[in-house]
Amino acid sequence: DAPGPFAADKPQPLRIGLECEGKRVPRQGCTVLHNNKIVGEVTSGTYSPTLDRPIAMAYVQPTASAIGTQLTTDIRGTHHPAVVVSLPFYQREKKN
Repeated sequence: DAPGPFAADKPQPLRIGLECEGKRVPRQGCTVLHNNKIVGEVTSGTYSPTLDRPIAMAYVQPTASAIGTQLTTDIRGTHHPAVVVSLPFYQREKKN
């Protein structure tokens, strides 16, 4: 069975969570970089009052998806540091 035209060796992007430094929120379409190389794109972002910081979700290459990986988001031409975190961003403690 020959692979189809879309079964290239290219790895599929993975969805990750990002906690961002500073006050600027990365929005849909912002580029995600790892070591100044484009590795993905933000799908959504907002400010989290619970975590008191901007958060975002993005699709990135598997090489940049490990929890704790330092990434950069490009917000209107300015690079802002971010770190990969596990999803969901926050879970309430269960009451008995």
